Amino acid sequence: MSILTSLRGWARRLKQQTLVVYFAARDPRTPWAVRIAALAVAAYALSPIDLIPDFIPVLGYLDDVLIVPLGIALVMRWMPAEVIADAHARAAAMATRPTSRGMAAVIVAIWAVALALAALWAYDVWQAPRV
Repeated sequence: MSILTSLRGWARRLKQQTLVVYFAARDPRTPWAVRIAALAVAAYALSPIDLIPDFIPVLGYLDDVLIVPLGIALVMRWMPAEVIADAHARAAAMATRPTSRGMAAVIVAIWAVALALAALWAYDVWQAPRV
């Protein structure tokens, strides 16, 4: 087994656990303190904003490799067992749903239009006569 295959499997399990934490946080049987911690972990794991930016060599991925798994482990430890079981079932059902390439294309098109508009605005600002 190659390292790349191993890393892909680890990333897939981490994504699955993030979904479990998210679904468990939304369950009404979850205590409020655990719910807040679970939502914070899920939001940080799914957010494009990191504590340490990814472009910083080695340290950039340290938060993704350490903080997220440790947060998930901590939340899973605090979570009631029946909530975890239900959240696992919901996450497994979500993983089997088909992905929509059409919707992905729509999202990419929206980002492309937004970037083009931002570039036009920046060009106008740059070319504006200076007083």
